[in-house]
Amino acid sequence: MKKTLWFAVVILSFVLLFGSIASAGPILDGILKKGELTVGITGDQPPLNATSRSGEIIGLDADLVHAMEKAMHLKVSFSKMPFSELLPALQEGKVDLVVSGVTMTSERNTKVAFVGPYFISGKGILLKLKSMDLLKKEGMNSEKFRIATLKGSTSQSVIEKLAPKANLTLADSYVKATDLLLQDKTDAVVADYPFCAYMAARYPDKELVVGETKLTVEPLGIAMREDALLINALENFLKTQILSGEMASMQEKWFKSRAWFDQLP
Repeated sequence: MKKTLWFAVVILSFVLLFGSIASAGPILDGILKKGELTVGITGDQPPLNATSRSGEIIGLDADLVHAMEKAMHLKVSFSKMPFSELLPALQEGKVDLVVSGVTMTSERNTKVAFVGPYFISGKGILLKLKSMDLLKKEGMNSEKFRIATLKGSTSQSVIEKLAPKANLTLADSYVKATDLLLQDKTDAVVADYPFCAYMAARYPDKELVVGETKLTVEPLGIAMREDALLINALENFLKTQILSGEMASMQEKWFKSRAWFDQLP
């Protein structure tokens, strides 16, 4: 009974928050007036987000945004850009939100607001089977060990902290970092664990393996500029997604099924 009552309160508060433009904060007011929500995303962080053969943005992040679209009765447009450009674009007002596997860190939180987490991720290490011996012999923190990762990400920060001596290469996307691994131009990729698992599953013939232990705990959040009402509305929206079981269904779809692999180039 208590859970049902709480669920009803969450839905009612969400409706009230979006039911009146007059009561909106400055950023939410602008979103409601234009009738469109512009979301920054990379489009190349599967299974969180990816670009299909038809050019559609798919993945957990995309499904979350589309659920937001229905709840807010707004059109959604995705603005694709490299990961390192996402938060600067948000700060400059070029996008309304960023939903792209962004970890909520204290440093980032001094510049933008976050709602979440909508998923708890962690950093994983992806490498070829033949590189296992080198990793065991030298360890990550060695000049002989080459690591590639995403520029401007928490993955970069993790490597710089845990393996400062490693031969580090920064790429504009995790996909490009993995291309270096497939071409034997690096020994390993450090990325979000779901991405590492996805790559190993999609390319079984490449003898890719994923470290069994996550290197970190990464709470992923929705990033936005400061607007108390927008933040409160999205907090209620996210609670509704979690309490209704919708978030669990989305995670099941993108993390445990391989059916969506056929949509990719």
